[in-house]
Amino acid sequence: MSTVEHLEDLIGRLERAAEQLRSGELSPDAAATMVEDCASLATQAAAELEQLTRAEVSAPAPGQDTLL
Repeated sequence: MSTVEHLEDLIGRLERAAEQLRSGELSPDAAATMVEDCASLATQAAAELEQLTRAEVSAPAPGQDTLL
């Protein structure tokens, strides 16, 4: 799975979790566990974004050649 695909998966999981939390159907304990899971997912997403950003920064801009 590519970095972008993994990031999209994390975003989807966070969106589904947000829907469940908004529904009010979870018990307080289940909601607390889900919030902890969301924090972990958000940390993973931040790491993926940082990895993508670093990859883009290291690549030369389109039309730019490296000097010899």
